[in-house]
Amino acid sequence: MTSPPHGLAIDVGNTNVVVGVFQADALEATWRLHTNQEKTADEYGVLIENLLEQQGLEPSQIGQAAICSVVPPLTSHFLDLCRQFFGVEAWLLEPVVQEVMAIEYDNPAEVGADRIANAIALREIYGAPGIVVDLGTAITVDAVSPQGTYLGGAIAPGILTSLDALFGRAARLYPVELSRPPFVIGRNTVDSLRSGTVFGFAGMIEALVRRCKEELRGAPVVVATGGLAPLICESLNCIDHTDPHLTLKGLVIFARSRQAARSRKGRQVAKRPRR
Repeated sequence: MTSPPHGLAIDVGNTNVVVGVFQADALEATWRLHTNQEKTADEYGVLIENLLEQQGLEPSQIGQAAICSVVPPLTSHFLDLCRQFFGVEAWLLEPVVQEVMAIEYDNPAEVGADRIANAIALREIYGAPGIVVDLGTAITVDAVSPQGTYLGGAIAPGILTSLDALFGRAARLYPVELSRPPFVIGRNTVDSLRSGTVFGFAGMIEALVRRCKEELRGAPVVVATGGLAPLICESLNCIDHTDPHLTLKGLVIFARSRQAARSRKGRQVAKRPRR
């Protein structure tokens, strides 16, 4: 029996581009690349090709790709590199036209594609109702209804985004390596910054999740994702699961759905009677 082709899942974010290679429904490897709008499709393509080579994969082994992007100038770059380097027409997850999840947002075109990918993964892997907390460039808290529809959520400045603004405006404060502080009452500037950041954002997230639960009712599952989720979740009591690759998993589910739709369409065309 022939093994299914490998696929690429690419999440183009404001800070990082996260790339995953999958086969069937399983992610086999992931990489985080710095988002750089100055890079060309060729530069990103060569980089991804080299990463796949380290994984023992040739470009010809990539048979599909799925992309979500919140950086419009780079969206076309990644669509192009999928064609040029891997010979595949990538499926682009666009909230308005995707058919995997119903969206109850006032204007679905305003929803970030990564938020929908997260919601798709939450519903399939963890069930509904549910809440996704994504700690990225922004912090998003998104709700999925008991019926499995995307409702909306809250957006707040991300942790590193907030710290960059703070350091840019406070002359006597300086960047520190983030880690969980031993006490809330810091006895030096480093621990004070760590305390305010880790415990402060943890408190905000706890409050947002609590209010979302009140509006959703029932017992929604809460899943955290994003690069800083492991750090902040140490100080949270509201998180049921931490899944660093939730967005990529949503893209894999989206790709599977699109592939199934294409196969159904092909069978329908084949069954049409000849005139």
